Amino acid sequence: MQKFPNLKDPYHFLATLGGLGLSPIGPGTVGSIFGWFIFIVLSHFISAIALVILTTFIIIFSVFISSIVTKDLIEKDHKSIVIDELAGIWVAMIPVIFIASSQYERSIYALLALTMFRIFDISKPFPISYIDKNFKNGFGVVLDDLIAAIFAAIFASLITIYLI
Repeated sequence: MQKFPNLKDPYHFLATLGGLGLSPIGPGTVGSIFGWFIFIVLSHFISAIALVILTTFIIIFSVFISSIVTKDLIEKDHKSIVIDELAGIWVAMIPVIFIASSQYERSIYALLALTMFRIFDISKPFPISYIDKNFKNGFGVVLDDLIAAIFAAIFASLITIYLI
């Protein structure tokens, strides 16, 4: 087994989002904030449909990259792999382009989505914990983040719609 991550390996480079996954404090949070920031910037320049298509591509690409880099790892969901956080935060952010009508609502939703995503991704309530424990492959690495993102999107949407 080769040293992981080796940033000279393009798959490792992508899986760690250019080395962000090597952060000594909260690599998943660092990867999530990076993805969150990129989503916000792009949302000002491309259409909602383009964001949905790009999010779908990122999910598929994340599964592909995670499948390759986890093949030889003992710890499949290695903390340095943060491309799954990128996919997850994008899924959590998608509703903002459809439900928020003002800049204030978009800002509140974006902060709620990021916060809720990290809470669900770290605490791993059922069924996230089940997926995390039982799907030890590239798909499982990404799937638990996608479920956390769906939970985050639901909570952030409800709070934004009913309380803001």
